[in-house]
Amino acid sequence: MNKEQQLTSIVWMKRIAGFITFIVWTFVMMTFLKDPAPFAELAPYCMGSTMLIFGVLTGIFKGLEYWEQQIK
Repeated sequence: MNKEQQLTSIVWMKRIAGFITFIVWTFVMMTFLKDPAPFAELAPYCMGSTMLIFGVLTGIFKGLEYWEQQIK
């Protein structure tokens, strides 16, 4: 693979990671919304899972950006 192909692959990996993260987050939020418990009890879990899910996405993006910088 040449540099241009690798950079294009990284861009697509970022897009796919973002899309998958959004799908996972939407599934988790729908699970919380279907729960019969009051929202006040679910709020900490909702916030914690959101922070965890998007924290993982941030880590993935940082890794891909590091790889991108090594290529350039």
